[in-house]
Amino acid sequence: MRTAIYPGTFDPVTNGHIDIAERASKIFDHVIIAIATENYKNNLFTIGERIHLMKESVKHLNNVEVDSFAGLVADYARERGAQALIRGLRAVTDFEYEMQLATMNKHLNKKLDTLFLMTGNEYSFLSSSIIKQVAIVGGSVKGLVPNVVEENLRIKFNKS
Repeated sequence: MRTAIYPGTFDPVTNGHIDIAERASKIFDHVIIAIATENYKNNLFTIGERIHLMKESVKHLNNVEVDSFAGLVADYARERGAQALIRGLRAVTDFEYEMQLATMNKHLNKKLDTLFLMTGNEYSFLSSSIIKQVAIVGGSVKGLVPNVVEENLRIKFNKS
């Protein structure tokens, strides 16, 4: 079975993330969306909330599992028997950083390859950070995030 890990913080999950997950699910037999519990970011949503939001957002994908991990994704991939990491690219500016990550992950786990998928054009400007910035001031993120995420952002920021 071909297994891939799609790692990230997903705080919050966007339709760009879902686009990548859907496309990866057509390439691999099993895709594990691995949500990082430890990261350098100040997360808006707790790990439990992020897992819930992601599970709701990908429940239409039968071969996609949502999990969380701590530590190095290269180690997590080894533990889960994954052959590849999935990474989304929005623009050329993402590539340099992503290439560094891919090279380090290959160094840490020689059996692990990284597959880059370009985000669909309609989502190329999206990031979790920009979604939070718009939502915090009450702007509409409709069509940019799954409905469950839109609802939870409204609740989190107490916007109607």
